[in-house]
Amino acid sequence: MQDAFLTIFRKIGQYKSKGSFEGWMKRITVNTVLQKYRKQRVFDIIDEGQIEHEEEEVFEEEGIPLQFMLKIIQELPERYRMVFNMYVLDGYQHKEIAEQLGITDGTSKSNLARARAILKTKIDLYNAENNS
Repeated sequence: MQDAFLTIFRKIGQYKSKGSFEGWMKRITVNTVLQKYRKQRVFDIIDEGQIEHEEEEVFEEEGIPLQFMLKIIQELPERYRMVFNMYVLDGYQHKEIAEQLGITDGTSKSNLARARAILKTKIDLYNAENNS
């Protein structure tokens, strides 16, 4: 996070007032994280301490505890988890994900489909165990 803020402050003069400032900062932050990931091959997507109470209520209304959702997302294989988070949580398109991760669009789509299938299976098992 600190590296992203430093990059934002160093490059603030490059912001051309085209599009939202928040979007520009988000792009720098995501790129900074991805650069670190590529160098270190270590990537923790979700920090449970930063999740707001409102998000917990959304999952609980569906009958699925937020902690369970976070756990099963973290259990995804790394390549599936990264694509899932970038597509579902960050709103990237497959082309953008492919460029950022150095993969093809088809690989991005395939990884997302596999991530969703794994999550669906685990959610179905959870529901079956808790609705009996």
